[in-house]
Parts: sequence; C-alpha cells; structure tokens
Amino acid sequence: MFSRVLRSRSAIPLAVGSVTIAAAFYHSTLIRNEPLKTFTGDDSWVELPIAKIEEVSHDTRRFIFSLPQEEQVSGLVVASALLAKLQTPKGSNVIRPYTPVSDVSTKGHIEFVIKHYNGGKMTEMLFDKKPSDTVAFKGPIPKWEWKPNSFDSITLLGAGSGITPLYQLVHHISQDPKDKTKVHLLYGNKTPNDILLKRELDAIQAKYPDQVKIHYFVDKAEGSFDGHTGFITKEYLEKNVPKASEKNQVFVCGPPPFMKAYSGPKASPKDQGELTGILKDLGFTKESVFKF
Repeated sequence: MFSRVLRSRSAIPLAVGSVTIAAAFYHSTLIRNEPLKTFTGDDSWVELPIAKIEEVSHDTRRFIFSLPQEEQVSGLVVASALLAKLQTPKGSNVIRPYTPVSDVSTKGHIEFVIKHYNGGKMTEMLFDKKPSDTVAFKGPIPKWEWKPNSFDSITLLGAGSGITPLYQLVHHISQDPKDKTKVHLLYGNKTPNDILLKRELDAIQAKYPDQVKIHYFVDKAEGSFDGHTGFITKEYLEKNVPKASEKNQVFVCGPPPFMKAYSGPKASPKDQGELTGILKDLGFTKESVFKF
C-alpha cells in the first residue's frame, strides 16, 4: 500500500514536468517561427552590402541594402529610423539618421531614399558607393510608436527628404485594414521633379481616396503639374486640414527653415522643444504636434 502511494505521488511531478517541457517546446517553436530581426537595439553596428542603387531624381537615389539572411526583417517599427556610419579617408566616423521607405515586414532587404547635399559629408561618400560596397547601420531609433486608431485623423507636413518618416506613416496606415485613421499629407518641394516617392504616394491615394489626401506644393511649376504653386500657407491649412483638437495629431519633418516656419525646431534629438510658428498660430499645442 505504502509503495503504491509513493508511486502515485512521484507521478505528480513527472506529469507537471512533462507539461512544462511541452509548453517550453511550444514556446520555442513560436519563437523560431518569428522572423529573425537584423536590428534589435543592442547598440551594435551591422555592415550591410548595397544590393542595388536606383536613380530617383537628379539628386536623389534609392539605396537597397541586403540583410544578412533572406528571411530576416529589419526589426524596425513604425515610426523608427537607423543610424548609418561611414568613415572618411582620414579615419573619422560620419554618422547620420535615415528612415527606411521599405515596409517594416519586408524580408531580405531594406530600402532608403536619400537626397544628395553638396558639401554633405555623409551623402558625398554614400553617393560614391557602388553595389556590393557596405555601410554600417545601428538601431532601431524609435521616433513615434504608432498605434492604429489613436486619432480620427493625422496631418503630415513635409518638405524635401523630410518625406521619409511621413511616408512610413502613410504607407503603414493605408496597408492596415483595421486602421481607419484619415491622413492629410501636405508636401512641399522646389519643382515637380524634386517630389520624392511621388509614384508610391499617388498609388496609395488612388487606392484609398477616402482615407488618404495628398497635397503637393512646389516653388516653381513645370509642365502639367497637378498641384499648387507656392508655400503651404496658414490660410490653406485652415481650409483643408482638420482643426486643432485631441482627435487630430500633426507630424512635421523638413529642413530647418521649414521647421522654423511651421513648428519651430527641436531642442535636441530627445527634446521636442517649444511649439512656435504657423501651427501654434492655428491653435495647435505642443502635445498635438510631433517633430521628426
């Protein structure tokens, strides 16, 4: 009798142990089924080779980098960026942040649309690169953690290469059938030929006309341009985008003069600074405007 009780009691931890092992195996299987992330925020630099370079405009190129494995994803979320690092001939490091334009779920590669700036240390070196050359990246650098349906609508104000984080938002929101956020993008450039990602943006607007509204502005129109000539004025914003409220968030990204006019500059990478400019005049608050 006593031996039977012992055997019965010893079976309990054995059964519990079996369940634990099975659970651990199931959990590890789930982990193995998740895409491997290239960038995990562990502060290490990863060298990525250039797979392809495409001309986007007279001063802008699309750089496509291969990830270490074909089944890997970048590890970025919307909206976030990476730091890129290149070394000068004298051995000093040049580091700049860049926002990818490829979807965060893309496997095997990551894409950046980068504008060349005369005298810019990073772009001067980057535009000398050829396929198979490498660039070091680190990240991700979180900017704004997008959560679907956090707002009824968002207004995106951008100029030049500042379109990249705004495009990341437009693309991500439009591809999520559960996200009903309405998007108003106002994008300024010098000429129609300077409008970056126009083909992609037009395709999004054509597919989701009730959700995405895009307004193009140029300093000088050339040929048949379906947009506006001149600046994005206070009056235009008053008439064409949602009013300041807790239900409407604004995101701004562009060169320093653009930021100064609409929102004021960031105080530092981690400090948004005070809200000034046109958006403040329109009644928006510091909390309802985010500066990339």
